[in-house]
Amino acid sequence: MNINKYPEIHPGKKLFKRVYVAIMLWTVGKAIQVAAKVDKEVKEELAKLPDNFTLRMMVAPEKAFPLFFYAKTLPAFVVDKGLLFYGIQMILHKDKEGKIKYLGADPKGKKIDLNIVFKNIEAAWMVLSFQESTATAYMHDRFVVEGDLVHSLTFVRVLDIVEIFLLPKIIAKLAVKRYPKWAEMSPLRKFVKRVVIYIRAYTF
Repeated sequence: MNINKYPEIHPGKKLFKRVYVAIMLWTVGKAIQVAAKVDKEVKEELAKLPDNFTLRMMVAPEKAFPLFFYAKTLPAFVVDKGLLFYGIQMILHKDKEGKIKYLGADPKGKKIDLNIVFKNIEAAWMVLSFQESTATAYMHDRFVVEGDLVHSLTFVRVLDIVEIFLLPKIIAKLAVKRYPKWAEMSPLRKFVKRVVIYIRAYTF
C-alpha cells in the first residue's frame, strides 16, 4: 500500500473558537478578582481556599495552545494588570492576605495547586458559550480536575455567582446548575454589581 496516497490530515486551527475561549477566560478571571472585593457571598466562598493558593483553568493539550503571538511583546504593566487577553488559560491566585488576583494566562514560574482542564477546544466552547452548565459538562466528561475536589467545587460555586452577575437571566439559567432565589428577589443587587464588575474588570 502506498501511504503517500493517504497524507496526514491536520486539524483546523479553529481560530474563532480559540479567540472566543481566550476572551471568556480573561473576562471570567478579571470578574472573579473584582467580585471577590464587592460581593459578600463570593468572599465567603473564596475564604474556604487556603492562602498562597493558585488555580488554573485551561484547554488541553497545553502545547497546542501557546500564548498568542503578541504576548511576548506586551509591556509589563499590561500583563500585570491583565489589560489584554493573550492565551487560552486563566490563572487566579489567593495570596497570604486572602486577596484574589488574576495572573493572566502564562503558567511559567507559577506553582499550580488546582488544574481544571477542558479536554479540547470544543469542550471549552460548549461550556463558555453557555450551551452546557459546568455541572452538565462534568457529567459529560468534558473536563478533568487535577487537585483537591473540594477546592474545585468552591471555585465552581464562585463561577456560578459571577456568571449570574455577568449574564442576562435567559443565558445565565443555561450556564448554572440552578438559578438562585436571591437573583430573583434582589434584581437591584444583581444589576448594580453587574455594572461594578464590568467597569472595574475592564478598566483596572
